[in-house]
Amino acid sequence: MGTRDMTSAPSAPSSDAVRGTTALLAHVLADLKARHGEGASVSLFDLTATLKTRAYGVILLLMALPCCLPFVYLLPQIVALPMLILCAQLAMGRSQIWLPQRLGNRMLPVDGLQTTVSRAEPWMRRLEVFTKPRLTFLTEGVSLRLLGGLLMIPCASILVPLPLTNSVPGLGVTVAAIGLIERDGVLVLLGLLIGLVWVAALLIGGEAAISFFIDTVRGLL
Repeated sequence: MGTRDMTSAPSAPSSDAVRGTTALLAHVLADLKARHGEGASVSLFDLTATLKTRAYGVILLLMALPCCLPFVYLLPQIVALPMLILCAQLAMGRSQIWLPQRLGNRMLPVDGLQTTVSRAEPWMRRLEVFTKPRLTFLTEGVSLRLLGGLLMIPCASILVPLPLTNSVPGLGVTVAAIGLIERDGVLVLLGLLIGLVWVAALLIGGEAAISFFIDTVRGLL
């Protein structure tokens, strides 16, 4: 109960064949809307059932995007705990996504997900220009388990309801998730760097250190 097998669950038959992160997200969301109707909300179980081998990366990406975009409310609070659980399962080396029944039944509005993806699409397309399979060993095996463990840190930061704790860590998880989908180890490392450095700066120097860093970067630009 609460387990969805990525190899046997019913899913859109061509989702694994779609190339490019933005095209894949559009395909997944269009499939959900076609099956559930306009204005529908879908459960996390529905989302996992739509995907196959890319389930971890795509679901992490869909849940991380609302956390890093400005002026997106409610969704970050809904998705932070599932993100943490997914990363923990990556760290455990699970090949199947497992969610507690109560969490798996948590509903996400498809229109809200589409709006978030549409807002992020321009910069995701620019990022795709530089994305390609490289350092692929970082997206599989033991490296994948280590990635899951490290991503739990920025995901835990998103759970904290304080200023500066969600946007940049969410961006880090987003970049790492795109790297996971595209098997791009460089993006995986970049996403980890963004998330971990920001959380470390918050823990060590607090909001003042982050403000100083932002002002310094703005001055250099």
